[in-house]
Amino acid sequence: MTWKAIGIFDSGVGGLTVLKEVEKALPQEDTIYLGDTARVPYGTKSPETVTRYSTEITSFLVSRDIKLLVVACNTASACALETLKKHFSIPIVGVIEPGARRAASVTRTGKVGVIGTEGTIRSSAYTKAIKRINPEIEVVTRACPLFVPLAEEGWIDNEVTRMVADIYLGGLKNQGVDTLVLGCTHYPILKKTIGESMGEGVQLVDSAEETARTVAEILRNSSLLRPASEKGNHHYFVTDVPAGFIKVGNRFLGGALGDVHQVSLEKEGTQVKP
Repeated sequence: MTWKAIGIFDSGVGGLTVLKEVEKALPQEDTIYLGDTARVPYGTKSPETVTRYSTEITSFLVSRDIKLLVVACNTASACALETLKKHFSIPIVGVIEPGARRAASVTRTGKVGVIGTEGTIRSSAYTKAIKRINPEIEVVTRACPLFVPLAEEGWIDNEVTRMVADIYLGGLKNQGVDTLVLGCTHYPILKKTIGESMGEGVQLVDSAEETARTVAEILRNSSLLRPASEKGNHHYFVTDVPAGFIKVGNRFLGGALGDVHQVSLEKEGTQVKP
């Protein structure tokens, strides 16, 4: 029997934290990852543009016969998920709902913090998702744009990163949140520093971990899981020269990145109108 792969995409390298958790949860599964490095970042683009990019990428991955798609980008999950679900018949999982569900279930005080890029925070996607689950929860948000370059630079635990974390997170801490959602796929790289800055009483919710759990659950319930005895292969595509992606990707995955191929979505004939 031929087993299909799981498709995963992000605007760049951040989604590799989601891929890493999917690999950890489902080591038997093949994956195909696409980083839209020619058009990164998505956070500064309009929702219409993000939806168009996401539709093109999904068409590319669907043409490779994937069985499930992970939108491993918070901005694309906020802007494009509903359109993608309407246009494509495979199961599609975003990173926002799983993180929101987890945050709503673990908070004890009913005060949840969410950190993310400007685009994700501006969309209020996490606030809406958490309030859909429990309208009583108070959600406090903070954009932390400098965390992305710090993670990519590998400045994971140094004085500068600690100082930035304290400045960004001080307000959330003072407002008494007991749960903090890492609402950007880069942020798990800085989990240790963020945790230290928030203090022991605050539980961190890693959307990447929660998304991997959701993927495993959907595949199990749909009888689409590969046998546990199999070993998964991982394929990587980017839309610009691979060098930068490989350098940062090795850092994110701990040196486990394989061959990375550059593709042109236009040449692939994958342009689809949302």
